[in-house]
Amino acid sequence: MSTKEQNERKFPTWQHLKDGGRRYWLDVRGHSGWKARYVKEVDAREVTVRFYQEIYDENGLLVEVHDKYPVDLGHRKV
Repeated sequence: MSTKEQNERKFPTWQHLKDGGRRYWLDVRGHSGWKARYVKEVDAREVTVRFYQEIYDENGLLVEVHDKYPVDLGHRKV
């Protein structure tokens, strides 16, 4: 199975980027009404260039971003 197929299997939603890469994401609902979105950005060869997590509150507002790759920068309030 190719990396592209693996990404499409793990991340049900994606968009094509202008540079030929893709942005994949997966939303996970929390028990308290919040949502975590896991986002993976790849180049045209499907090599990961960035991976991060977005946290949305119960109103759907982005409240935190956690960059995980290429460098783990920890949680950052938005």
